[in-house]
Amino acid sequence: MKAVGPRHTGQGLRGDTAPADAPWRESAARSAAAPAAWEAAAKTRRRWLLFWVLSATLLSAGLLWSIQPSAGTNVVELAQVALFTLLFAWVAAGAITAVMGFWVTLKGDRHTLSAQDAEGVTLPADARTAVIMPICNEDVTTVFAGLRATCESLTASGAQRLFDVFVLSDTNRPEVRAAELRAWQTMREQLAAGGSDIRVYYRWRQLRTRRKAGNVADFCRRWGRDYRYMVVMDADSVMSGDTLVTLARLMEKNPRAGILQTAPRACGHATLHARAQQFASRVTGRLFTLGMQFWQLGEAHYWGHNAIIRVEPFMKHCGLGTLPGTGALAGEILSHDFVEAALMRRAGYEVWLVGDLEGSYEQQPPHLLAELQRDRRWCQGNLQNARLIAEPGLKGVHRAMLATGAMSYVSAPLWLAYVVLGAGIWMNSNDDTVPTLLTHRSVITLWITTGLMLALPRVLGVWAVLRRGEQAAFGGTVQLIASSVLEALMSAIQAPIRMAAHSLFVIGGLTGWTLEWKSPPREASDVSWTEALRRFGPLTAVVAVALVAVSSVSPATTLWLLPMGLPLLFSVPFTVLSSQGALGQRLRDAGWLTIPEEARSPAVLRQAWHYAQLYANLPALATALLSDLPRLASLAMKAVGPRHTGQGLRGEARRQRMLQLSRNAQDAAAAEQLHFLNEPHSLRLLHAATAGQAMPR
Repeated sequence: MKAVGPRHTGQGLRGDTAPADAPWRESAARSAAAPAAWEAAAKTRRRWLLFWVLSATLLSAGLLWSIQPSAGTNVVELAQVALFTLLFAWVAAGAITAVMGFWVTLKGDRHTLSAQDAEGVTLPADARTAVIMPICNEDVTTVFAGLRATCESLTASGAQRLFDVFVLSDTNRPEVRAAELRAWQTMREQLAAGGSDIRVYYRWRQLRTRRKAGNVADFCRRWGRDYRYMVVMDADSVMSGDTLVTLARLMEKNPRAGILQTAPRACGHATLHARAQQFASRVTGRLFTLGMQFWQLGEAHYWGHNAIIRVEPFMKHCGLGTLPGTGALAGEILSHDFVEAALMRRAGYEVWLVGDLEGSYEQQPPHLLAELQRDRRWCQGNLQNARLIAEPGLKGVHRAMLATGAMSYVSAPLWLAYVVLGAGIWMNSNDDTVPTLLTHRSVITLWITTGLMLALPRVLGVWAVLRRGEQAAFGGTVQLIASSVLEALMSAIQAPIRMAAHSLFVIGGLTGWTLEWKSPPREASDVSWTEALRRFGPLTAVVAVALVAVSSVSPATTLWLLPMGLPLLFSVPFTVLSSQGALGQRLRDAGWLTIPEEARSPAVLRQAWHYAQLYANLPALATALLSDLPRLASLAMKAVGPRHTGQGLRGEARRQRMLQLSRNAQDAAAAEQLHFLNEPHSLRLLHAATAGQAMPR
């Protein structure tokens, strides 16, 4: 196991040299291969999707039009019908996708790429794969516990000779980076002690540009030529060795495949919020995943992690430049994964979602505040990607993905506008009209239809589990159904909170409000009442005042607003309670919200959780410049190699600076500490000066 691999700095991604007035350059040569067999099936399936969405939407919009108090002649009513039509189409598309996922769950899909297709495929010696984990100020315990379990599983698969592992750090906090160095070396020692000779490299970027996409691009420039494939992982990713090998085999068997995306299973946190999200992902989310696979086939999503990529075409065709103009939606492309999938497909390579591949895992945000923090990062990137919908050469399905990515956030202020318009209509109606509306047959039909569209995925998810006889893995039939009801109630409470938050995110993304671009916490911790009140207190106050004002003018209108208003009023206690790990653990002990990974945990997850607990119990690490300087210097030497920084005038300046810091190391700014962590000689100088020894040259 080495610290750094061979450096090839002459080959770059085209995005690094792309002109500022274009997000990328058109590929010089498009693939001229004949259409694959799946493409005809994909066209037919997408036409049927469009047919069913339009049919359901037009029927429901017609019902709403027929019950308008002013027969649809009022401008406000027209606006409400228009919003309802758009939003119902959005809901219908999700419901129909879940129906198709239910069908695939029971019947399978002969056109899709399956993990079974890798059977009998032998990996040649030159089919080398890099497993890369970009990190930035992450929880060190989570990162290296999961990575160690992944490396051990890869060793157990017997294919470790074809895989190298890279930790690619963009960390800008010196104490975290020092902890990364210690954890990296400790992990290497532990792997070697267990008989593994897998190569694990650590690289820290001094110049952090373009966030995660730039981190991956830097890897490709330096080492991309040495590997045929790369598997991109997140800081909380865990993957089994068999899964990694299967991905590489699928790539070997399908030379037209550019990206193969796994469907990561959410697991790992014990808070009520995370457990509900994990349960929903395993019961209902599986249908959406398989449904998307049914419509997309070889033109699927790439989610930025737990996926394998063919390195050469990625370097050639997927380099990202900047979006022209000024403002919040200009500049570097933030949500890079959807765009990279679109570019890979435009270049003639296929992008597949391998929905039946086990052994790929990730964590959900531990609480609602962490989820919204993540969504705030994603919102601006998805809004920004909408500018690329008309980019030449993209496939229609990827244009639709860019649009739906933006719609997933834009739908929030649209729902809010729909509710406000509805309240306005109720307030302008006379007292006799409201009861008429409530008892109108068309209204009942409309509400039933909308409720069915929203509830159908959950019902089908439970039905699919029962049909496949998997209920024991979810705690049993009674616990499965009860947990589904609990998760649905929690989702109904959270929906208005998400709607309000996402509406603010969209406004901020469009107006250029300051955006905190940082990862949500990986470690679980209870949200304090103070923090929840600081985040949601102003929103609660505004909603309370609005409800009181509306009820004083039109009590009947309050009925229209309560389904949204009540969850917002109780957003603070709900956020606090749902963040509590103890409450989530009690539900787990009672068999509620159980997922298969808890009922019968895979070996790689058991190891990851064991190491996370083991590392969490270790003594806390001190700051970078004051803790174990000789060891830090040794680790820095292993990470960056020998660097001759002690000679000449600059070397003398460093010696003088070390003498100053030896008297008060706290004077060193974070940037300076990070710089020293990349210079082993400077750390030796500081140690010698602190110990009163002669400073080496």
